[in-house]
Amino acid sequence: MNNSFQILKGCPQCGVVYIKNKRMNIQDYLPIHEKAEDYEHFAVNVRAHVESYIHENRLQSLVLGISGGIDSALCAALLKPVCEACNIPLIGRSITIETNKPDEIERSIRVGESFCHDFEYLDLTQTFLENKKNLICLDDSMLSKLRQGNLKARMRMMILYDLAQLYRGIVIATDNFTEYLTGFWTLHGDVGDYAPILHLWKTEVFVFAKHLLSECNAHQKQALQMCIDAVPVDGLGISSCDCEQLGVSDYFEADKLFVRYFSGEKTLESHPLIQRYHQSHYKRSNPVVIKRYEVCGMK
Repeated sequence: MNNSFQILKGCPQCGVVYIKNKRMNIQDYLPIHEKAEDYEHFAVNVRAHVESYIHENRLQSLVLGISGGIDSALCAALLKPVCEACNIPLIGRSITIETNKPDEIERSIRVGESFCHDFEYLDLTQTFLENKKNLICLDDSMLSKLRQGNLKARMRMMILYDLAQLYRGIVIATDNFTEYLTGFWTLHGDVGDYAPILHLWKTEVFVFAKHLLSECNAHQKQALQMCIDAVPVDGLGISSCDCEQLGVSDYFEADKLFVRYFSGEKTLESHPLIQRYHQSHYKRSNPVVIKRYEVCGMK
């Protein structure tokens, strides 16, 4: 993930978060846009930025991991016309491993076939089971589930980065602002080189996707709608859905809780969602770097 964006700590009393030691007021992320009509210029802005980045860096492809979830589906819908305008392929891969359910796989294939110029479905279950033999002290605990989930995410990213190098492109990161705040991603796994939706709340991701339905053909619309309607799940076998791990009923509740917390509601400090925010600081500040003056003993 782009390390230029790292929330290190927050002050809920004054509504301030720190992004790589730069003060950012939570008001910069408000209001949460919930009306589909607001998103016409959002799409124009995102696509213009992506197109400019492609030209500036002479990219020959964009590589996207497609999970069957709303985030990667939104990215696919946003990026397809940009790649066509730049005459480069949007390369998509649905990479399943052991714990992905049939409905997830079906959605990922539909999205990939509808939006990508080069798409394949890969099942790395057997490779994972071989790699899993090298993980020590596995049991039925949550820790073991998390460790195996991390391995799956990193295996997927190995494939995507190899494709990016082969086809002179970059890997697209699909995380959103809500997931970033909660640390709901794997270091060196659910990351990428370019993050088009990182500054959007999950609520906004859903509304954005609904807005893009109007520009889709029938097959694209069906694929995107399936992802909008699906229960968000990480596909790693850790829990039955994302919100079970976050301690909320849905992502809309999560976003509202974050807004209330950063607006100064101290009573939310013990909420599982806010605890995840605090406990995941290490991800957003990775890697920890010793400053030169500290190494050399200079004042």
